[in-house]
Amino acid sequence: MPAATAARSKITCAMTLADKVVLITGTKRIGGVVARELARRGAHLALSYNRSRDEADEAAAMVRMMGRRAEAFRANLSEEQDCQLLVDEVGARFGRLDALINMASVYSSTPFDALDPAAWHRALAVDLHATFFCSRAAVPHMRKSGGGRIVNFTDWVARSGRPRYLGFTAYYVAKAGIIALTEALALELAKDNILVNAIAPGPIVPPPGTSEEELKEVADATPLGRWGGEQEIAKAVVSLIETDFITGETIRVDGGRHLK
Repeated sequence: MPAATAARSKITCAMTLADKVVLITGTKRIGGVVARELARRGAHLALSYNRSRDEADEAAAMVRMMGRRAEAFRANLSEEQDCQLLVDEVGARFGRLDALINMASVYSSTPFDALDPAAWHRALAVDLHATFFCSRAAVPHMRKSGGGRIVNFTDWVARSGRPRYLGFTAYYVAKAGIIALTEALALELAKDNILVNAIAPGPIVPPPGTSEEELKEVADATPLGRWGGEQEIAKAVVSLIETDFITGETIRVDGGRHLK
């Protein structure tokens, strides 16, 4: 076979979301918007939660109203066993798993002097370890379908390559680890047509309790001069699921915040 013909024979079509099964870990706030956009493109959604059951049920109901299948699953992703059970239950209930979006995260500040071993392990359990354990559990299901997509979530600060805020040592280390994990998994799983990428959000939606002064301060520090909104994350997720030739990348969605 000529080299050019052989090369063309390896080209595959980009993933379309119609009737694909997507698992989103963590559906509070941004996750619900992502679920809606995926359902709009024809995907069925499995949504995991730990304490935010109302938000997960609301997102699932919205997906079902759009004519797609959706179920909510409770899982404590700080436990390795729960990660495995969650993914396997989704695979069993839906019959397949095509994409995994590791959104679950714990964002909290702990002063360095209070960062004892328990606090350290607690912070890394969800923000880093759960991403690995859920991904590891998802791979066999994706291999059965001939490939898949994994989208991880890090942070614009970790993507910038240096810490900026005091009190977030464990969080920063975990999110920096997500970038390394994304690259390593992308290399390991390329042969299985499983593409692995990450999103590094910046000022998307303000945390509850953010003051008007804080809102303005963040907007002023962002070159585009505003907060992004959940829809910008949904757009990035869709693009990383539908791509067929981007893997091992971490994409900042931060309005240029890292430039200042």
